Amino acid sequence: MKVAQIPTIGEVFAKVTVTSLSFSLLFMTSFAPSQAQLQGTIAKTKVKTRTCVKSGTYMSRHPKVKSATVGAGVGAGVGAVTGLVTHKGVVRGAAVGAGTGAGVGLVHSSQTMKRHPIVKDVAEGTLIGGGLGLASHKGHGTGGKTAKTAAAGAAVGLGVGLLKHLK
Repeated sequence: MKVAQIPTIGEVFAKVTVTSLSFSLLFMTSFAPSQAQLQGTIAKTKVKTRTCVKSGTYMSRHPKVKSATVGAGVGAGVGAVTGLVTHKGVVRGAAVGAGTGAGVGLVHSSQTMKRHPIVKDVAEGTLIGGGLGLASHKGHGTGGKTAKTAAAGAAVGLGVGLLKHLK
């Protein structure tokens, strides 16, 4: 009994390549049109490709994140100075200021608040006053003192809004 030999991958590839090349040559020579049969026009076309690379930086694609980040940076600076001046802790003041600044940045960039500028100024004043109150007071009675400074900030924000936006 004879054992059938299995061809290797290289042999199979060589046979398939030779067969397909010979078929291609035969097809091209037998069905190729002559020069007299070729007629037609050439047209320019534009091909639009879509790349997976996103345009712009992260901050330009996410304006809310940008406004919150900028606000947090400014707020951290103001909070640190407030904590230093009042002797309540620079790091504590910076942390409170960063949170307050992020909130003010989001209020400032809000589309709804842009349609209501006086309310926006009052909200920003309230947040700023509350943040300053938290950064400058520590211990027993912090809530009441913070509420008072937030109310003062709201009053200042209302005054600024009325002066800026009423004619």
